[in-house]
Amino acid sequence: MTGRPIWPIFLGLAATIIVADQLTKAWIASSIPPGESMSVVGDYLRLVHSQNTGALFGLFRESAILFGLASMLVIGLIVAYHARSGRSRYMSIALGLLLGGAIGNLIDRLRLGYVVDFVDAGIGSVRWYTFNVADAAISFAILFLIAAAIWPSLAGQRQDGGQTPDQEPGREPGPNPAAQDVDV
Repeated sequence: MTGRPIWPIFLGLAATIIVADQLTKAWIASSIPPGESMSVVGDYLRLVHSQNTGALFGLFRESAILFGLASMLVIGLIVAYHARSGRSRYMSIALGLLLGGAIGNLIDRLRLGYVVDFVDAGIGSVRWYTFNVADAAISFAILFLIAAAIWPSLAGQRQDGGQTPDQEPGREPGPNPAAQDVDV
């Protein structure tokens, strides 16, 4: 893919996710004591104040420092990948979501030694993992990246790995000049 990456979308979306994540976590921490919950939609959706010392969805507990260090490496890789991704709005959005989520949870790990999770959904004793805004952004980003791997045209790539015609160097989107009739 050619062209410069769309940095304003990438960084703007990441910043929006970070702010939303940190504001919602601060509100939960000030409103609900750790381990307590508040019903939003009966037992189907609750807000709980959970302190996650592990990774995404509470996996690998008591490893906040290790995941903090890994997060810093991943953040560098996300930025480097975006720098090489070319001019794709789709990839800027997917990677911006990923960056914002990674930084949002990293802030908690470095500042608190754990990540504040608070959305609890399920039916009765069958519950989904408790998550937060950063986790949701990471999950959506992963779905977008999987979709781009399955359907490369979403990210502006042809199935054969080349560029779509509107992204070829020096070519403006529009009709193909080679396909026009020429009188000689």
